[in-house]
Formats: sequence, structure tokens, C-alpha cells
Amino acid sequence: MGKLQSKFRRRSDLYKAKEGAEPAPVHQVVQYEPAHTDAINCVISLTSDLCVSGGHDQAVVVYEWRAGKRCKSFQGHSREITKLCCFKGSSLIFSASRDKTVLMWDLGRDTEPVQEFCGHELVVNGVVVSPDGSKLCTGSRDNSMRLWDIESGECLQKHTISRNLVTHVCWVPGSTSIVQTSEDKTIRVWDSRTWQVTNTFPAKQYIQTHCDVSSNCYHLLSSSNGFGGQGCEATLWDLRQPGCKVAEYRGHLQTTACSVFVPPRPGYPALVASSSYDSSVKIWDQNTAGQFPVYRRQVRKLSKMFSVFVHVNAGWFGAFGVSGSV
Repeated sequence: MGKLQSKFRRRSDLYKAKEGAEPAPVHQVVQYEPAHTDAINCVISLTSDLCVSGGHDQAVVVYEWRAGKRCKSFQGHSREITKLCCFKGSSLIFSASRDKTVLMWDLGRDTEPVQEFCGHELVVNGVVVSPDGSKLCTGSRDNSMRLWDIESGECLQKHTISRNLVTHVCWVPGSTSIVQTSEDKTIRVWDSRTWQVTNTFPAKQYIQTHCDVSSNCYHLLSSSNGFGGQGCEATLWDLRQPGCKVAEYRGHLQTTACSVFVPPRPGYPALVASSSYDSSVKIWDQNTAGQFPVYRRQVRKLSKMFSVFVHVNAGWFGAFGVSGSV
């Protein structure tokens, strides 16, 4: 139950290079030792060697994926972990939970939380740190978005919108804008200075489950709920023209739980990654919406893939998913 994995080591005849042709890279899936005692809900990259996962067992686990071992485990929530975030370049980790709270942990200290953010009335589904590391934004099924001071734990702003059951939040890099997805099928852009909605994207047909912003701040990705191939897509939007849909990435058969931009790498096209309840992780050409062939095959014999993160480091590429049960 709750194993971190990326892909089984398997050669595929489907993508075997023709005689005399340059051999194509072989896609792999590596299955690691269990990180949790129950299903995993979310995973993020902390450093090039460490990832952090949160699960139904109420634990936040720091995992050294190269060595395939747990480094540290934090316990403090009374219900399952829903989302995680970190502040790049620091040892701080933030965990949101179904217990209505967000806890802050420090990898360099003991296993007790160093700050607690309380005030939401229902499960917290979104958590993100401001670019300067001083503020925390959270979103909940209680229809509210909140802004917090990280040092004091004080709630600075709260705004409630009817039927805005928040599913995810992300901060636009280097700006004051925050993007959130909702069960009301819309995407909203907030100004963190006024704590008001500045743009609302056209509602999709299905619930929007996740969002991500490109590093150049030009584009937004959202993921869609669905079943039987209906819905289940990731959508690329132009943030410079709010509501302008650029492309859709279709191919998953069940809910696309997560979609993210792949960090740029010389010699590769712009890519996006998605994970789905259909047990697959897919890599897409951002511009053509075609599947990147090396990673097209499904991760078989796995349960729902709730989350995916991508790390690119000189000479290697990694896409990781999380299975609720194996």
C-alpha cells in the first residue's frame, strides 16, 4: 500500500528503433519500498534527491528516492494529508489535511510542527507559499481562500465565495497573483494584495482538480474530472489572455488528478505531465498536444495515480506518480 513509483523497468517493442536508426531512449518504471502504511495522496519535489509525500496514514514522509529509503517522518495531523508544498531553497514543508489545518515542518529540526494554521471549517485542499516566503495561501471546501503570515501563523485575509469548493491553489511565480481551481468547474485568479478575484476563466464541463503555472508565467494548466474518457483532459490556458484556451491533452480514461509543466531541458520540446485515476502517467508535447512517445505506455497493475512531479537535472529526466494502493 502507498508505494512511491515511477515506472517498471520494461522494454517496449512498440517503440523499438528500426534497423540502422538511432536507438530510442528506453522508458522505465522503478518501484520503491513502501513510504507509508496506507495510500499516498500527494507528492512534491524538495531537492534533486528528496521528495515529500503525504498519505492516509496522516504522515508526512521525506523520501530519498535515489537510495529508495525514508529519511524522516512527521506526525501531527489527526486525519489524512491532502496537499503538500515547500519553499524552494529552504527546509520548510507545509502539509494540508482533512483535519481542517495546515502544519509547517522543518526538515532540519525535530519531528514536531513549528507552526500551525487553524481557521478553516472543512478540509483544506490547497496550500502554496508566496514567492518571497513570507505568506501562505490556503483554500478549502468551506468555500474560502485565506492568506496567512507564516512567521506568526496569523490569518491576514479571508474571502468566501458561494460554491467555491477549492480543489487546488498555485502562486504565479514572481507575482502577486494566485490561481485556484474549484468544484464549481471554474478557475479563478486572485490578487494577493487586495484579496479579490481579478479574473474568472470560463467554466469547464467537469470539476477542475488541479492547476499549475509555467515558469515564464505565460501559461496555466488545469486538470479535469471525468470518467470513461469523457472529460479527463488537461487544458492549457494563456494567462496573458485570461480565458483563452490554447490546447487540450486528451487520452486519459478517468479523472486527470494532476497536471504539471515539465521544467525546460535543452534539446527537448516544451512538455507537460499528467497523472490519472486510470493508473497512468503521460507526458505530452505542450505545443502539439501529442503524447511524448517514450512515456506513452500506461503504468500497468497500479491503482489510481493521484499526483505527479517532474524533476530535471543535467543528463536525466524523472516523472514520478503516486498510487493510492498497489
